[in-house]
Amino acid sequence: MKSLRKYLLTGCLAGLIPLSASGQDLSAIETAKLGVETLLQTVVESKQLFVTDRERYFSEVERVLNTFVDFTAVAEVVMSRFASSANDEQKQRFADILQTTLTRFYGASLVSYNGQELVFLPPTDPDGNPRGDTVVGMELRGGDTNMKLQYQMFLNDNEEWKLKNLSLLGINLGRQYFTQFSALMAQHNNDIDLVLDNWK
Repeated sequence: MKSLRKYLLTGCLAGLIPLSASGQDLSAIETAKLGVETLLQTVVESKQLFVTDRERYFSEVERVLNTFVDFTAVAEVVMSRFASSANDEQKQRFADILQTTLTRFYGASLVSYNGQELVFLPPTDPDGNPRGDTVVGMELRGGDTNMKLQYQMFLNDNEEWKLKNLSLLGINLGRQYFTQFSALMAQHNNDIDLVLDNWK
């Protein structure tokens, strides 16, 4: 099993196979684990670019995130009750915006990673619906502080587990970005296009 996982990880890093190719065979926890391990390895290999070529660094982070994050689902989580008022084009546009926003936030947060131990926490609801949303908790342990992360995973229409929300250092990004989205909706008279024009 270790050799299989090593092969999958190496293949993902080399860009030979997409992480989603094995999605149907992986559980939510296995998908999250493979995704975050690949991401951390990419950060280690690319971190010097954060200083010398930051756009290339973020491009490497984004490449990995795209294999296990459904940014359209993330956009709907952030829009929350406003999602029903958005058309498909607006949702896709916001998904693209969030892809850039999250890549930069997450990539900058992980740049200090230096091989700390990655520990997966016991599931919060081990007897829950096996096809329902699953929260995968983990910690990066070592150094001055522990970094806590939570991935909210869901099963998409292709029977693949994907991430649709993320908590990092105690910050629920979906909730935080919803607060920003809601404030912009109030400021721009519920005009979603103006909200997206002014998203920062």
